[in-house]
Amino acid sequence: MALIPTTILTGFLGSGKTTLLNRILQEPHGFRIAVIENEFGPENIDNEILVQDSSEQIIEMNNGCICCTVRGDLIVALSALADRRAAGELHFDRLVIETTGLANPGPVAQTFFVDDAVASQYMLDAIITVVDARHGMQQLDDHEEAQRQVGFADRLLISKTDLVSAEELAQLTARIKRINPRAAIGKSAFGDTPIAEILDIRGFNLNDKLDIDPDFLSADEETGHEHTDDCAGHEGHDHHHDHHHSGHTDDIKAFVFKSLRPFDTARLDDFLGSIVQVYGPRMLRYKGVLVMDGADRKVLFQGVHQIMGSDIGARWGESETRQSKLVFIGKNLPEDIFIRGLEQCLV
Repeated sequence: MALIPTTILTGFLGSGKTTLLNRILQEPHGFRIAVIENEFGPENIDNEILVQDSSEQIIEMNNGCICCTVRGDLIVALSALADRRAAGELHFDRLVIETTGLANPGPVAQTFFVDDAVASQYMLDAIITVVDARHGMQQLDDHEEAQRQVGFADRLLISKTDLVSAEELAQLTARIKRINPRAAIGKSAFGDTPIAEILDIRGFNLNDKLDIDPDFLSADEETGHEHTDDCAGHEGHDHHHDHHHSGHTDDIKAFVFKSLRPFDTARLDDFLGSIVQVYGPRMLRYKGVLVMDGADRKVLFQGVHQIMGSDIGARWGESETRQSKLVFIGKNLPEDIFIRGLEQCLV
């Protein structure tokens, strides 16, 4: 039986997650969607808000957050759903998990890789994060959870854009791009977002293209490090920058490494293994398309915290520039250590 595509829907308190979920459930898309609802507290108000006449299966998980101390409950719920589906008791072909607004999405995403039973039944399609245009800047200032939700996202949807000026929206957009340059950004007005931008987007899958905003490096060169052959080995290069000229400081930041020179496989394996051991808890998301010495195919890798995986991609095209490109998103990661370590792994 095919794996069940799963979407994690996250975003800070009041960002509009439930409004978006309600819209998804009412959309005439033809999908049969099961929902795992997580509300932090004894009463799940959201279940009263969600449409009652739909055929979707809504599973409540109260008294705790599926994203931290009770991940075992999520595994139990996922396994039970899959078992009931296999027995013909439930009929669904998609799953949406809506986390509480105070959640760290990382452990939820890890669940799909650390538990063999879950991994054999579900495929993590994408993490969708809703950001409140009106309160997003303040939430990013005050709450690390808000920064983590942005950092983990495969796609970002900005809600309540009608409540802010064009300048305020541009400032928020620029900030979340700095935190997470690899996630596409869209808008969600009262939950009105094309279903194709939410379901089956394969945002979490390894692929041959590392989608980094083309303006990420050029618009704010201080945000990332673009490595070229010219700057290899320049030990005096200053990687420490003030990332936010507007006065906002975020613990969650991103940086990029690029090189035209191939990697030595053994050295890169050793280096990546060591940094995951040391900095894994602070590494939210990382992803790369790599040129390996002597290989005619791309090597694709990505990870969440300490869980890292790789795969062989397509052959490099004859007219295609062979260039490694990696993006790291994490909390207070030592960019200079990462950059210099990767430089030492080049042939």
